[in-house]
Amino acid sequence: MPITSGKVFVNIEDTNEVVEIDSLKLSLTKRYSLKPCEEPTGMALDAEHHRVYSGCHNKVMTVLDTDTGKVIATVPIGEGVDGNGFDPKTGLAFSSNGDGTLTVVQEYSPGKFEVVETITTQRGSRTMAIDSKTHNIYLPAAQFSQQTASTAEGARPRPTMIKGSFSVVVVGQ
Repeated sequence: MPITSGKVFVNIEDTNEVVEIDSLKLSLTKRYSLKPCEEPTGMALDAEHHRVYSGCHNKVMTVLDTDTGKVIATVPIGEGVDGNGFDPKTGLAFSSNGDGTLTVVQEYSPGKFEVVETITTQRGSRTMAIDSKTHNIYLPAAQFSQQTASTAEGARPRPTMIKGSFSVVVVGQ
């Protein structure tokens, strides 16, 4: 939930939107459609340029201009996104994806974005943090057991983490 000037932005997965909340009045002030995004989950904020980067489960990252309320760009990302990040010093946006990739996105001209690199990380590394001083990206990772079959109710239980396999993948420049 990135915050800027009393505004809080939140992805709403089931309606494919970002909502803006006034944190001072504790009220919802705006709704923004993220179409063609489906199930937005990861989110990052470029506060200076009024942009929200949302990672979507249909393998796209949307770039929302919060001044106009419009999606100004979409770029392809990996599968199973959970975390997005933005580094204001480098101007790069990131999507950490459960398929074991980190997508790096850059604005190459005003309103025009492109994937500049797709970095192989580790399968399941879908959460991230950016160190604003070193610009390193930290991705928690682990090895998992095979996914079990669906239950009678149709639920697909998550695989179990293998004991002692936790690590942190560090991506640097």
